Amino acid sequence: MHLSKRLPEDLSDSPFFSQLTKLKRSIKDYTDLTLSSPLRTGQAFDLQSVLPEALEKFSTWNPDACGWEEARKAVAEYYADRGGFFDAEDIQLTSSTSEAYSILFKTLCNPGDAILTPLPGYPLLDSLAALEFLKTAPYFLELDNGKWKLDTNSLYAFPQNSKILLMVSPNNPTGHVLSKEEWAEAVVFASREDLAIVVDEVFSDFIYDGTERPWNWDSKDVPVFFLGGFSKSVGSPQLKLGWIAYRAGRLKNALKPAIEYVADAYLSVASPAFALASPMLKKSVEYEKAIEYRIQKNLEILRKRFPSTEVMPNVQGGWYAALHFENADDEELTLRLLEKAKVLVQPGFFFDFDEDGWIVISLLLESESFSAAVERLYLEVAE
Repeated sequence: MHLSKRLPEDLSDSPFFSQLTKLKRSIKDYTDLTLSSPLRTGQAFDLQSVLPEALEKFSTWNPDACGWEEARKAVAEYYADRGGFFDAEDIQLTSSTSEAYSILFKTLCNPGDAILTPLPGYPLLDSLAALEFLKTAPYFLELDNGKWKLDTNSLYAFPQNSKILLMVSPNNPTGHVLSKEEWAEAVVFASREDLAIVVDEVFSDFIYDGTERPWNWDSKDVPVFFLGGFSKSVGSPQLKLGWIAYRAGRLKNALKPAIEYVADAYLSVASPAFALASPMLKKSVEYEKAIEYRIQKNLEILRKRFPSTEVMPNVQGGWYAALHFENADDEELTLRLLEKAKVLVQPGFFFDFDEDGWIVISLLLESESFSAAVERLYLEVAE
């Protein structure tokens, strides 16, 4: 018997990650600038403030393929508070953004089809596609005067069996946020080539330059799906609630029953998550302000130490910053920063940057510790 062909042939760690793991075990007092959850940076949502309202429903079970109606209404209100307008009937609840991808891949694609994904980008997208027997094909973000932008020309190198244009805004790890002009070009492309657009916007409550979100922008006849969830909006990945808010476009009446058919096979969201949706999302704006305050403070610290946009390109949104150091090898640099500066970062190759010398850091850490770590990082790379 053999394992599924969905899996990589080699599941072992690469030599680099094996070496990194050994270093982490030998260095006990390093600062972890890869932490990406508020649960680990002292910013957990105050669950005690919402439990009384939700607790009595924890033992309720109302099977519903698209999720409890009251929870879907809470997500619709979440969007309405931010200027987006979706009916609760156009929202599908999931246990996570990863499951949202899985549902859409099953609904829109056949084995062997392709998904267009951004580079640089988060490698999980490739894994999720492969587990559905799908392929990924890249399009690119490029730097222009210290600001990331969509290379729209790269979209047109797509495979003929492409079904989804997947966009991440704010992008992880670059912090790029889709502009209205980029959106318009993407919609024209998707409409002409008969693709759906999936927008992973889990970080979209954290946009720092005033760029609008594309919910109400013209999408022509293109089916568009916006993915969000508890993991970022209320900093609670452990509660396992995500959602898809969608506009059917040319798929019209066929889309909703198709999505519900797939979701009904799993019914994966637990009652406590449904019950917590309304009370937690009502407090989401207040919670997000606290997170944004720390991120903005840490961005200011980072910009003061690395003022050159060639080193630190503009971060429009999200929880991460990418730094670039000329003539550096990102694997060597990552290991050296851990060993010499006692700072753990992520290497750029993990996100498929098109050149060496990139590292990625989280902006969530408490600012005093963050500042001290950035100073040590600077002193090491400045030598």
